Amino acid sequence: MLTDTILMIRPAQFNYNAETAATNAFQKEIEEHDIGKVASKAMEEFDTFANKLKAEGLNVLIFDDTPEPIKTDSVFPNNWITTHTDGTIALYPMCHQSRRAERRQDIVDNLKSTFNYTTIEDFSYFEIANQFLEGTGSVVLDRENKLMYACLSPRTDKEVLETVAAKLNYQPIAFTSVDKNGKAIYHTNVMMSIGESFVVICLESIKDDKEKNGLLDQFADTGKRVIEISYHQMEQMAGNVIQLKNKNGEPIIIMSAQSFGSFTDLQLNQFFMDSKILYSDLTIIEKYGGGSARCMIAEIFYSS
Repeated sequence: MLTDTILMIRPAQFNYNAETAATNAFQKEIEEHDIGKVASKAMEEFDTFANKLKAEGLNVLIFDDTPEPIKTDSVFPNNWITTHTDGTIALYPMCHQSRRAERRQDIVDNLKSTFNYTTIEDFSYFEIANQFLEGTGSVVLDRENKLMYACLSPRTDKEVLETVAAKLNYQPIAFTSVDKNGKAIYHTNVMMSIGESFVVICLESIKDDKEKNGLLDQFADTGKRVIEISYHQMEQMAGNVIQLKNKNGEPIIIMSAQSFGSFTDLQLNQFFMDSKILYSDLTIIEKYGGGSARCMIAEIFYSS
């Protein structure tokens, strides 16, 4: 199940976030004298990326970030909102205090009136108990088969996962994924992505053979061909890709230039079997924000 409509947030104060870096090994710190240049470059990368998406026939809903309060990670809206064809908008509990202001009622209200959403499921109350699930960062949804994949981490709590899955009528599939240093990978969408006919996944990050084999069985049962990526490719954001469709119904795989460059010709040919590829330079956003193309996109699903 693919959508041609997406939500993006144009950043106003993009910056390195020291608080989130504690659980995100992909972030790099900015030299203080470069902060202004980095913020400006991030806006350029965003605008170029959004324009490419529009040119490919995608319906891109862009909301400008509000200048106050400062939200250094606002460019990653997929962490706080998902939308669903049954008329539901879901809001998620965010691990770090500095990111919670990203949940914006004005955006929710706009989406409700535009797409006639009837239900708001707000799971942010879990923040009181220091339990988190950061949207489609924490979970990778197989919407067609109603499966919710999640690698557990400080940002992805099993109890919240099970609660959200039950409310949204999904089957939760939890597992453990670690980086080369044995540290829990902070978001599932860094090491895994699901398309209509494929799954991109860093299998070497899953050390438990039972969990790994269980996932492979699930992929086989749901007809997904496995495109396995290495740790090195994962570190270049190869797992952070997303498949959408344009207004003509043609599937397109979206990724960063770094991601594209990390794939082998054989892997790219597996994508090209049934999809176009669109990529854009997101170097600054990836380096200092610790997220990539998929993180910048919140899919809009609604009942037609």
